[in-house]
Amino acid sequence: MKKIVKILLTIVIIAGLVATAGFVMINNKKKNDEKTAVVAQTNAAIAVRVSKVEKTPLSLDFLANGKFAPGQELNFSAETAGRVISVLVDEGSMVRKGQTLAVIKTENLSVDVQTAKEAYQNALRDKQRYENAFKTGGVTQQQVDQAELALTNAEAKVKQANIRVADANIRASINGIVNKRMIEPGSVLAPGTQLFEIVDVSTLTLDVAVTEAQVANLKVGDVVAVKASVLPDQEFKGKVKFIAPKADASLNFPVKIEITNNNATSLKAGMYGIAEFSFPQQQPVILVPRSAFVGSVSNNQVFVADANNKVQLRTVVSGRIAGEQVEVVSGLQEGELVVTSGQINLADGSIITIIK
Repeated sequence: MKKIVKILLTIVIIAGLVATAGFVMINNKKKNDEKTAVVAQTNAAIAVRVSKVEKTPLSLDFLANGKFAPGQELNFSAETAGRVISVLVDEGSMVRKGQTLAVIKTENLSVDVQTAKEAYQNALRDKQRYENAFKTGGVTQQQVDQAELALTNAEAKVKQANIRVADANIRASINGIVNKRMIEPGSVLAPGTQLFEIVDVSTLTLDVAVTEAQVANLKVGDVVAVKASVLPDQEFKGKVKFIAPKADASLNFPVKIEITNNNATSLKAGMYGIAEFSFPQQQPVILVPRSAFVGSVSNNQVFVADANNKVQLRTVVSGRIAGEQVEVVSGLQEGELVVTSGQINLADGSIITIIK
């Protein structure tokens, strides 16, 4: 009997030890599972950088470099053949519109004028004779018409001869300065021979190129401050004269700014200049870094972080671009956080860890 009691007691003790060990193991497994869940949750969070949405005054001012070009530039070419008798201007001479620059020998041309006038008088007499004979029935209407045509042609030849004589005196067609003289007295000219280069620098144009974002704020007539690189202490007032309706190969828009020269020697064509475009202070707007946009600014999507360290993919409406900052017209509120790096690993609802 004692032996049986002893066996039963042993069994009870062993069962108690087994139950205690099982309880300890279950409790340890629960703790390990909780730790594993915390680690898994931590490892699932994606590290990102964020930027706080704030309202900031948007400055649209910018500078653009370019080169000054003359307001007018003209290369004179000979229209008739002949020998130059005299040249009346030199390089650097100021000339006025209509002023004679050079004289070409005109003896042969004068003979052509005289011949054309005599032919005209003969044609006029023939027409009168045919008209008188037509009244008496001596000629036909067709002959009268031919006489009238001959008279018209003779008159045209007189005008052409006179024009050639007038062209023999080379006259300026614009006001300006003789920049180049390509002929000398005695030169033999053929039609198309280069004679003079005349430039007018009383007004100049500064040719610059602006970006897509900048051209949207410009209009013809805007006043612009202009400086020359070699005259940094002088400021000139320019006016936007032309804005290209189409971008060039580099996706910039050519702009011409017209400047009135202060005097004949201040600005010269070919100098480099700087246009300073200034705009009135703008109202504060919501600006976010350009890097906040998923893909590109044109996609109009950003990730917004909430208080629970989750992100929401949100569609916004972007506006003007100022360097690395982009205006957001709608879709964001001041104080919200937008993700600026790490978006490639994110999806709507992803858990994040914010890197300071």
